[in-house]
Amino acid sequence: MTVAVETGTWQLDRTASTVALRHKTMWNLVTVKGTFATFAGQGEVRPDGSAVGTISLDVASLDTKNAKRDTHLRGADFFDADNHPEITFAVRSAELRGSDAVHVVGQLTARGVSRPLSFTAALRDASADALTLDVEFSVDREQFGMGWNQLGMIRGLTTVTATLRFTRTAAA
Repeated sequence: MTVAVETGTWQLDRTASTVALRHKTMWNLVTVKGTFATFAGQGEVRPDGSAVGTISLDVASLDTKNAKRDTHLRGADFFDADNHPEITFAVRSAELRGSDAVHVVGQLTARGVSRPLSFTAALRDASADALTLDVEFSVDREQFGMGWNQLGMIRGLTTVTATLRFTRTAAA
C-alpha cells in the first residue's frame, strides 16, 4: 500500500472499528440504522504492496435499537441467521491508488449467496504498525435472497459503512 505499511499479517482491531448499515423504509420516509457488535477480520499485505483478507460479521449481533425488528431481520425473511450466521467479505485485492484511495475487489457473501463487489475505501492513516480504512458501499439486498417487502415499504439499496482499524501482527 504505502511505504509505511509493512508486509505481513494484519489483524482487525474490533475495539477501534465499527460496521453499520442503513436502509430507507416506509416509502423512503424512515431510515433504519443498525450496527454489528461482533465481527472479525484479518489481512495480509504482500511484498508488492497489494493486500488480501477477510472480514466476517456475526448476523445475530445486528442491533437496530428495536428488538422486534432485529428478530425479524435475523429471521428467514432477511438474513436467516439460523442457517447463515455470518456475512463475509473476502478481499481478493486491495491496492493503493493515489495517496489515500484504496481500490478493493472482493466477494460478499450473505444468506449463502455470493456476489462480486468492488469499491474505493479511504486510507485515513497508516503507520508501520496500524492503518485505518473508511469504507462505504451500497448493495441490493434482493440479490442476496432478501426480497421481503411488505406493501412496497422497503425499496432501494442498503448502505454499509465501516471504519476498520488494522494492527500489524508481530512476526514469529
